Amino acid sequence: MTFASLGLIDPLLRMLDTVGYTTPTPVQKQAIPAVLAGRDLMAAAQTGTGKTGGFAIPLLQRLMEGERAEPNQVRCLVLVPTRELAEQVYESFRSYGRNVPMRCHVAYGGVPIEPQIAKLNKGLDVMVATPGRLLDLYRQGAVQFEQLESVVLDEADRMLDLGFAADLEAILLALPDEHQTLMFSATYSDDVRSLAEILLNDPVSISVSPRNAAAKSVKQWIVTTDKAHKPELFLHLLKKQRWGQVLVFVKTRKGVDALVKTLAGHGVSTDSIHGDKPQPARLRALARFKASEVQVLVATDVAARGLDIEALPLVVNFDLPTVAEDYVHRIGRTGRAGAEGVAISLVCADEVDLLSAIEKLTRQVLRREEEPGFEADHRVPETGTPKPPAKEAAGGKKKRPFTGPPGGKAAQGPKMTQAAPSGGKPHGAGGAAGATRSGPAGKAGKGGAPAAKVPAPGSRGSNAAALRAMAEAAGGRSAGQGQGKVIVAGGRGAKSAARAEGRAQAIAPSRKTGRGSVKR
Repeated sequence: MTFASLGLIDPLLRMLDTVGYTTPTPVQKQAIPAVLAGRDLMAAAQTGTGKTGGFAIPLLQRLMEGERAEPNQVRCLVLVPTRELAEQVYESFRSYGRNVPMRCHVAYGGVPIEPQIAKLNKGLDVMVATPGRLLDLYRQGAVQFEQLESVVLDEADRMLDLGFAADLEAILLALPDEHQTLMFSATYSDDVRSLAEILLNDPVSISVSPRNAAAKSVKQWIVTTDKAHKPELFLHLLKKQRWGQVLVFVKTRKGVDALVKTLAGHGVSTDSIHGDKPQPARLRALARFKASEVQVLVATDVAARGLDIEALPLVVNFDLPTVAEDYVHRIGRTGRAGAEGVAISLVCADEVDLLSAIEKLTRQVLRREEEPGFEADHRVPETGTPKPPAKEAAGGKKKRPFTGPPGGKAAQGPKMTQAAPSGGKPHGAGGAAGATRSGPAGKAGKGGAPAAKVPAPGSRGSNAAALRAMAEAAGGRSAGQGQGKVIVAGGRGAKSAARAEGRAQAIAPSRKTGRGSVKR
């Protein structure tokens, strides 16, 4: 199959030929025709498989067919969780759009907002943004969405994990009813899939790799040691194995600074990226690493979703991540575009639970090694072979646990249903919006409790409003939920009031923390 066979126009085909792209990747083969057809899309693909091209290239073609953006208007909005990923996606749009007349810009925090406002004053065909800065721009009246045609949520799971649920809700409420919605991610939790059922309209689902799988082109193993010996072990391996450039992930910002100081003290050229560094310094560190001016780049997980480094041979997990999915993204920085890579993790005894979670997620037991002279005094316990649930292993669907009150299915409260709009199709897979789409607003349900007020049937905009109404009806996040963590309770279709309430809590912001409590 060629790019021409996917229905792309000549300017884009010439661009692809210039950059040496001859054959679409598996995700591009499926995504490009769907996006060109105006379909909503949910795609799960490993990092490095060309997923950015899967949405950027066809969106550029669709944008060429419409009117140019008026002042302060945005026609295509791409939301990403981190500044680094924002820069990467923005550069991809600029590269793919070199032969088409498009105005593109990127917006994120940590840098002055005035240049971003100046770009918006002229109107933008494509805007790549992090949720927090986009909301700031919207509240200042710098950006408007009357001309919006397409929205992309890239790494939606990470945005929710980082505490952007409240910002996403506010942004969705500001969008018009009619627009195309695309969700792309290397990993899809069950929570995000439930959210997709609400936001997406009859979506095309694409999965070009096993869920949450690490790239087969990356060789992985762990080296066990004690926590106190990790810096010495890293320096020993760096010298013994004659490592070239290395990307090292550390759990905390203080840990990054401590390792950089240790390496610099031993004459190793090093730079760092973490949330306490201003954006110009982070971009400068990345540029130095790409230019081979430094040998080791030490980073927190803020860099796991946004670093695109050509032919990076090695990733080292100095600390294991607290979120297992982040392991997949970390090691996905190497072994990209079919190249081989290596991922080594230094693991101590108190990280055994994190190791077990990673092995369960990736469904493999990582090979263990010991380095003579650095053996662990506190042995890392064996984790065993993870096994998928019997029903899921047999190809069936994993059964969700019942989340209603004791005594069986929830009988009280209004039952949440979704009726198809007149002359159209139901919004979302299986009618999972979780809010009544018909009948008078505010009418009491069977249990006497008033139903959440939901706008008249539309498409995507009314579903966003339904999310907010559900969140208000649920009274916000329960006290037991962690900061920024989205927990979706219940099964498909919101078949009971308890399940509908669980979904409402999934999108409600934390009242204790709010946005800005996590530095990135």
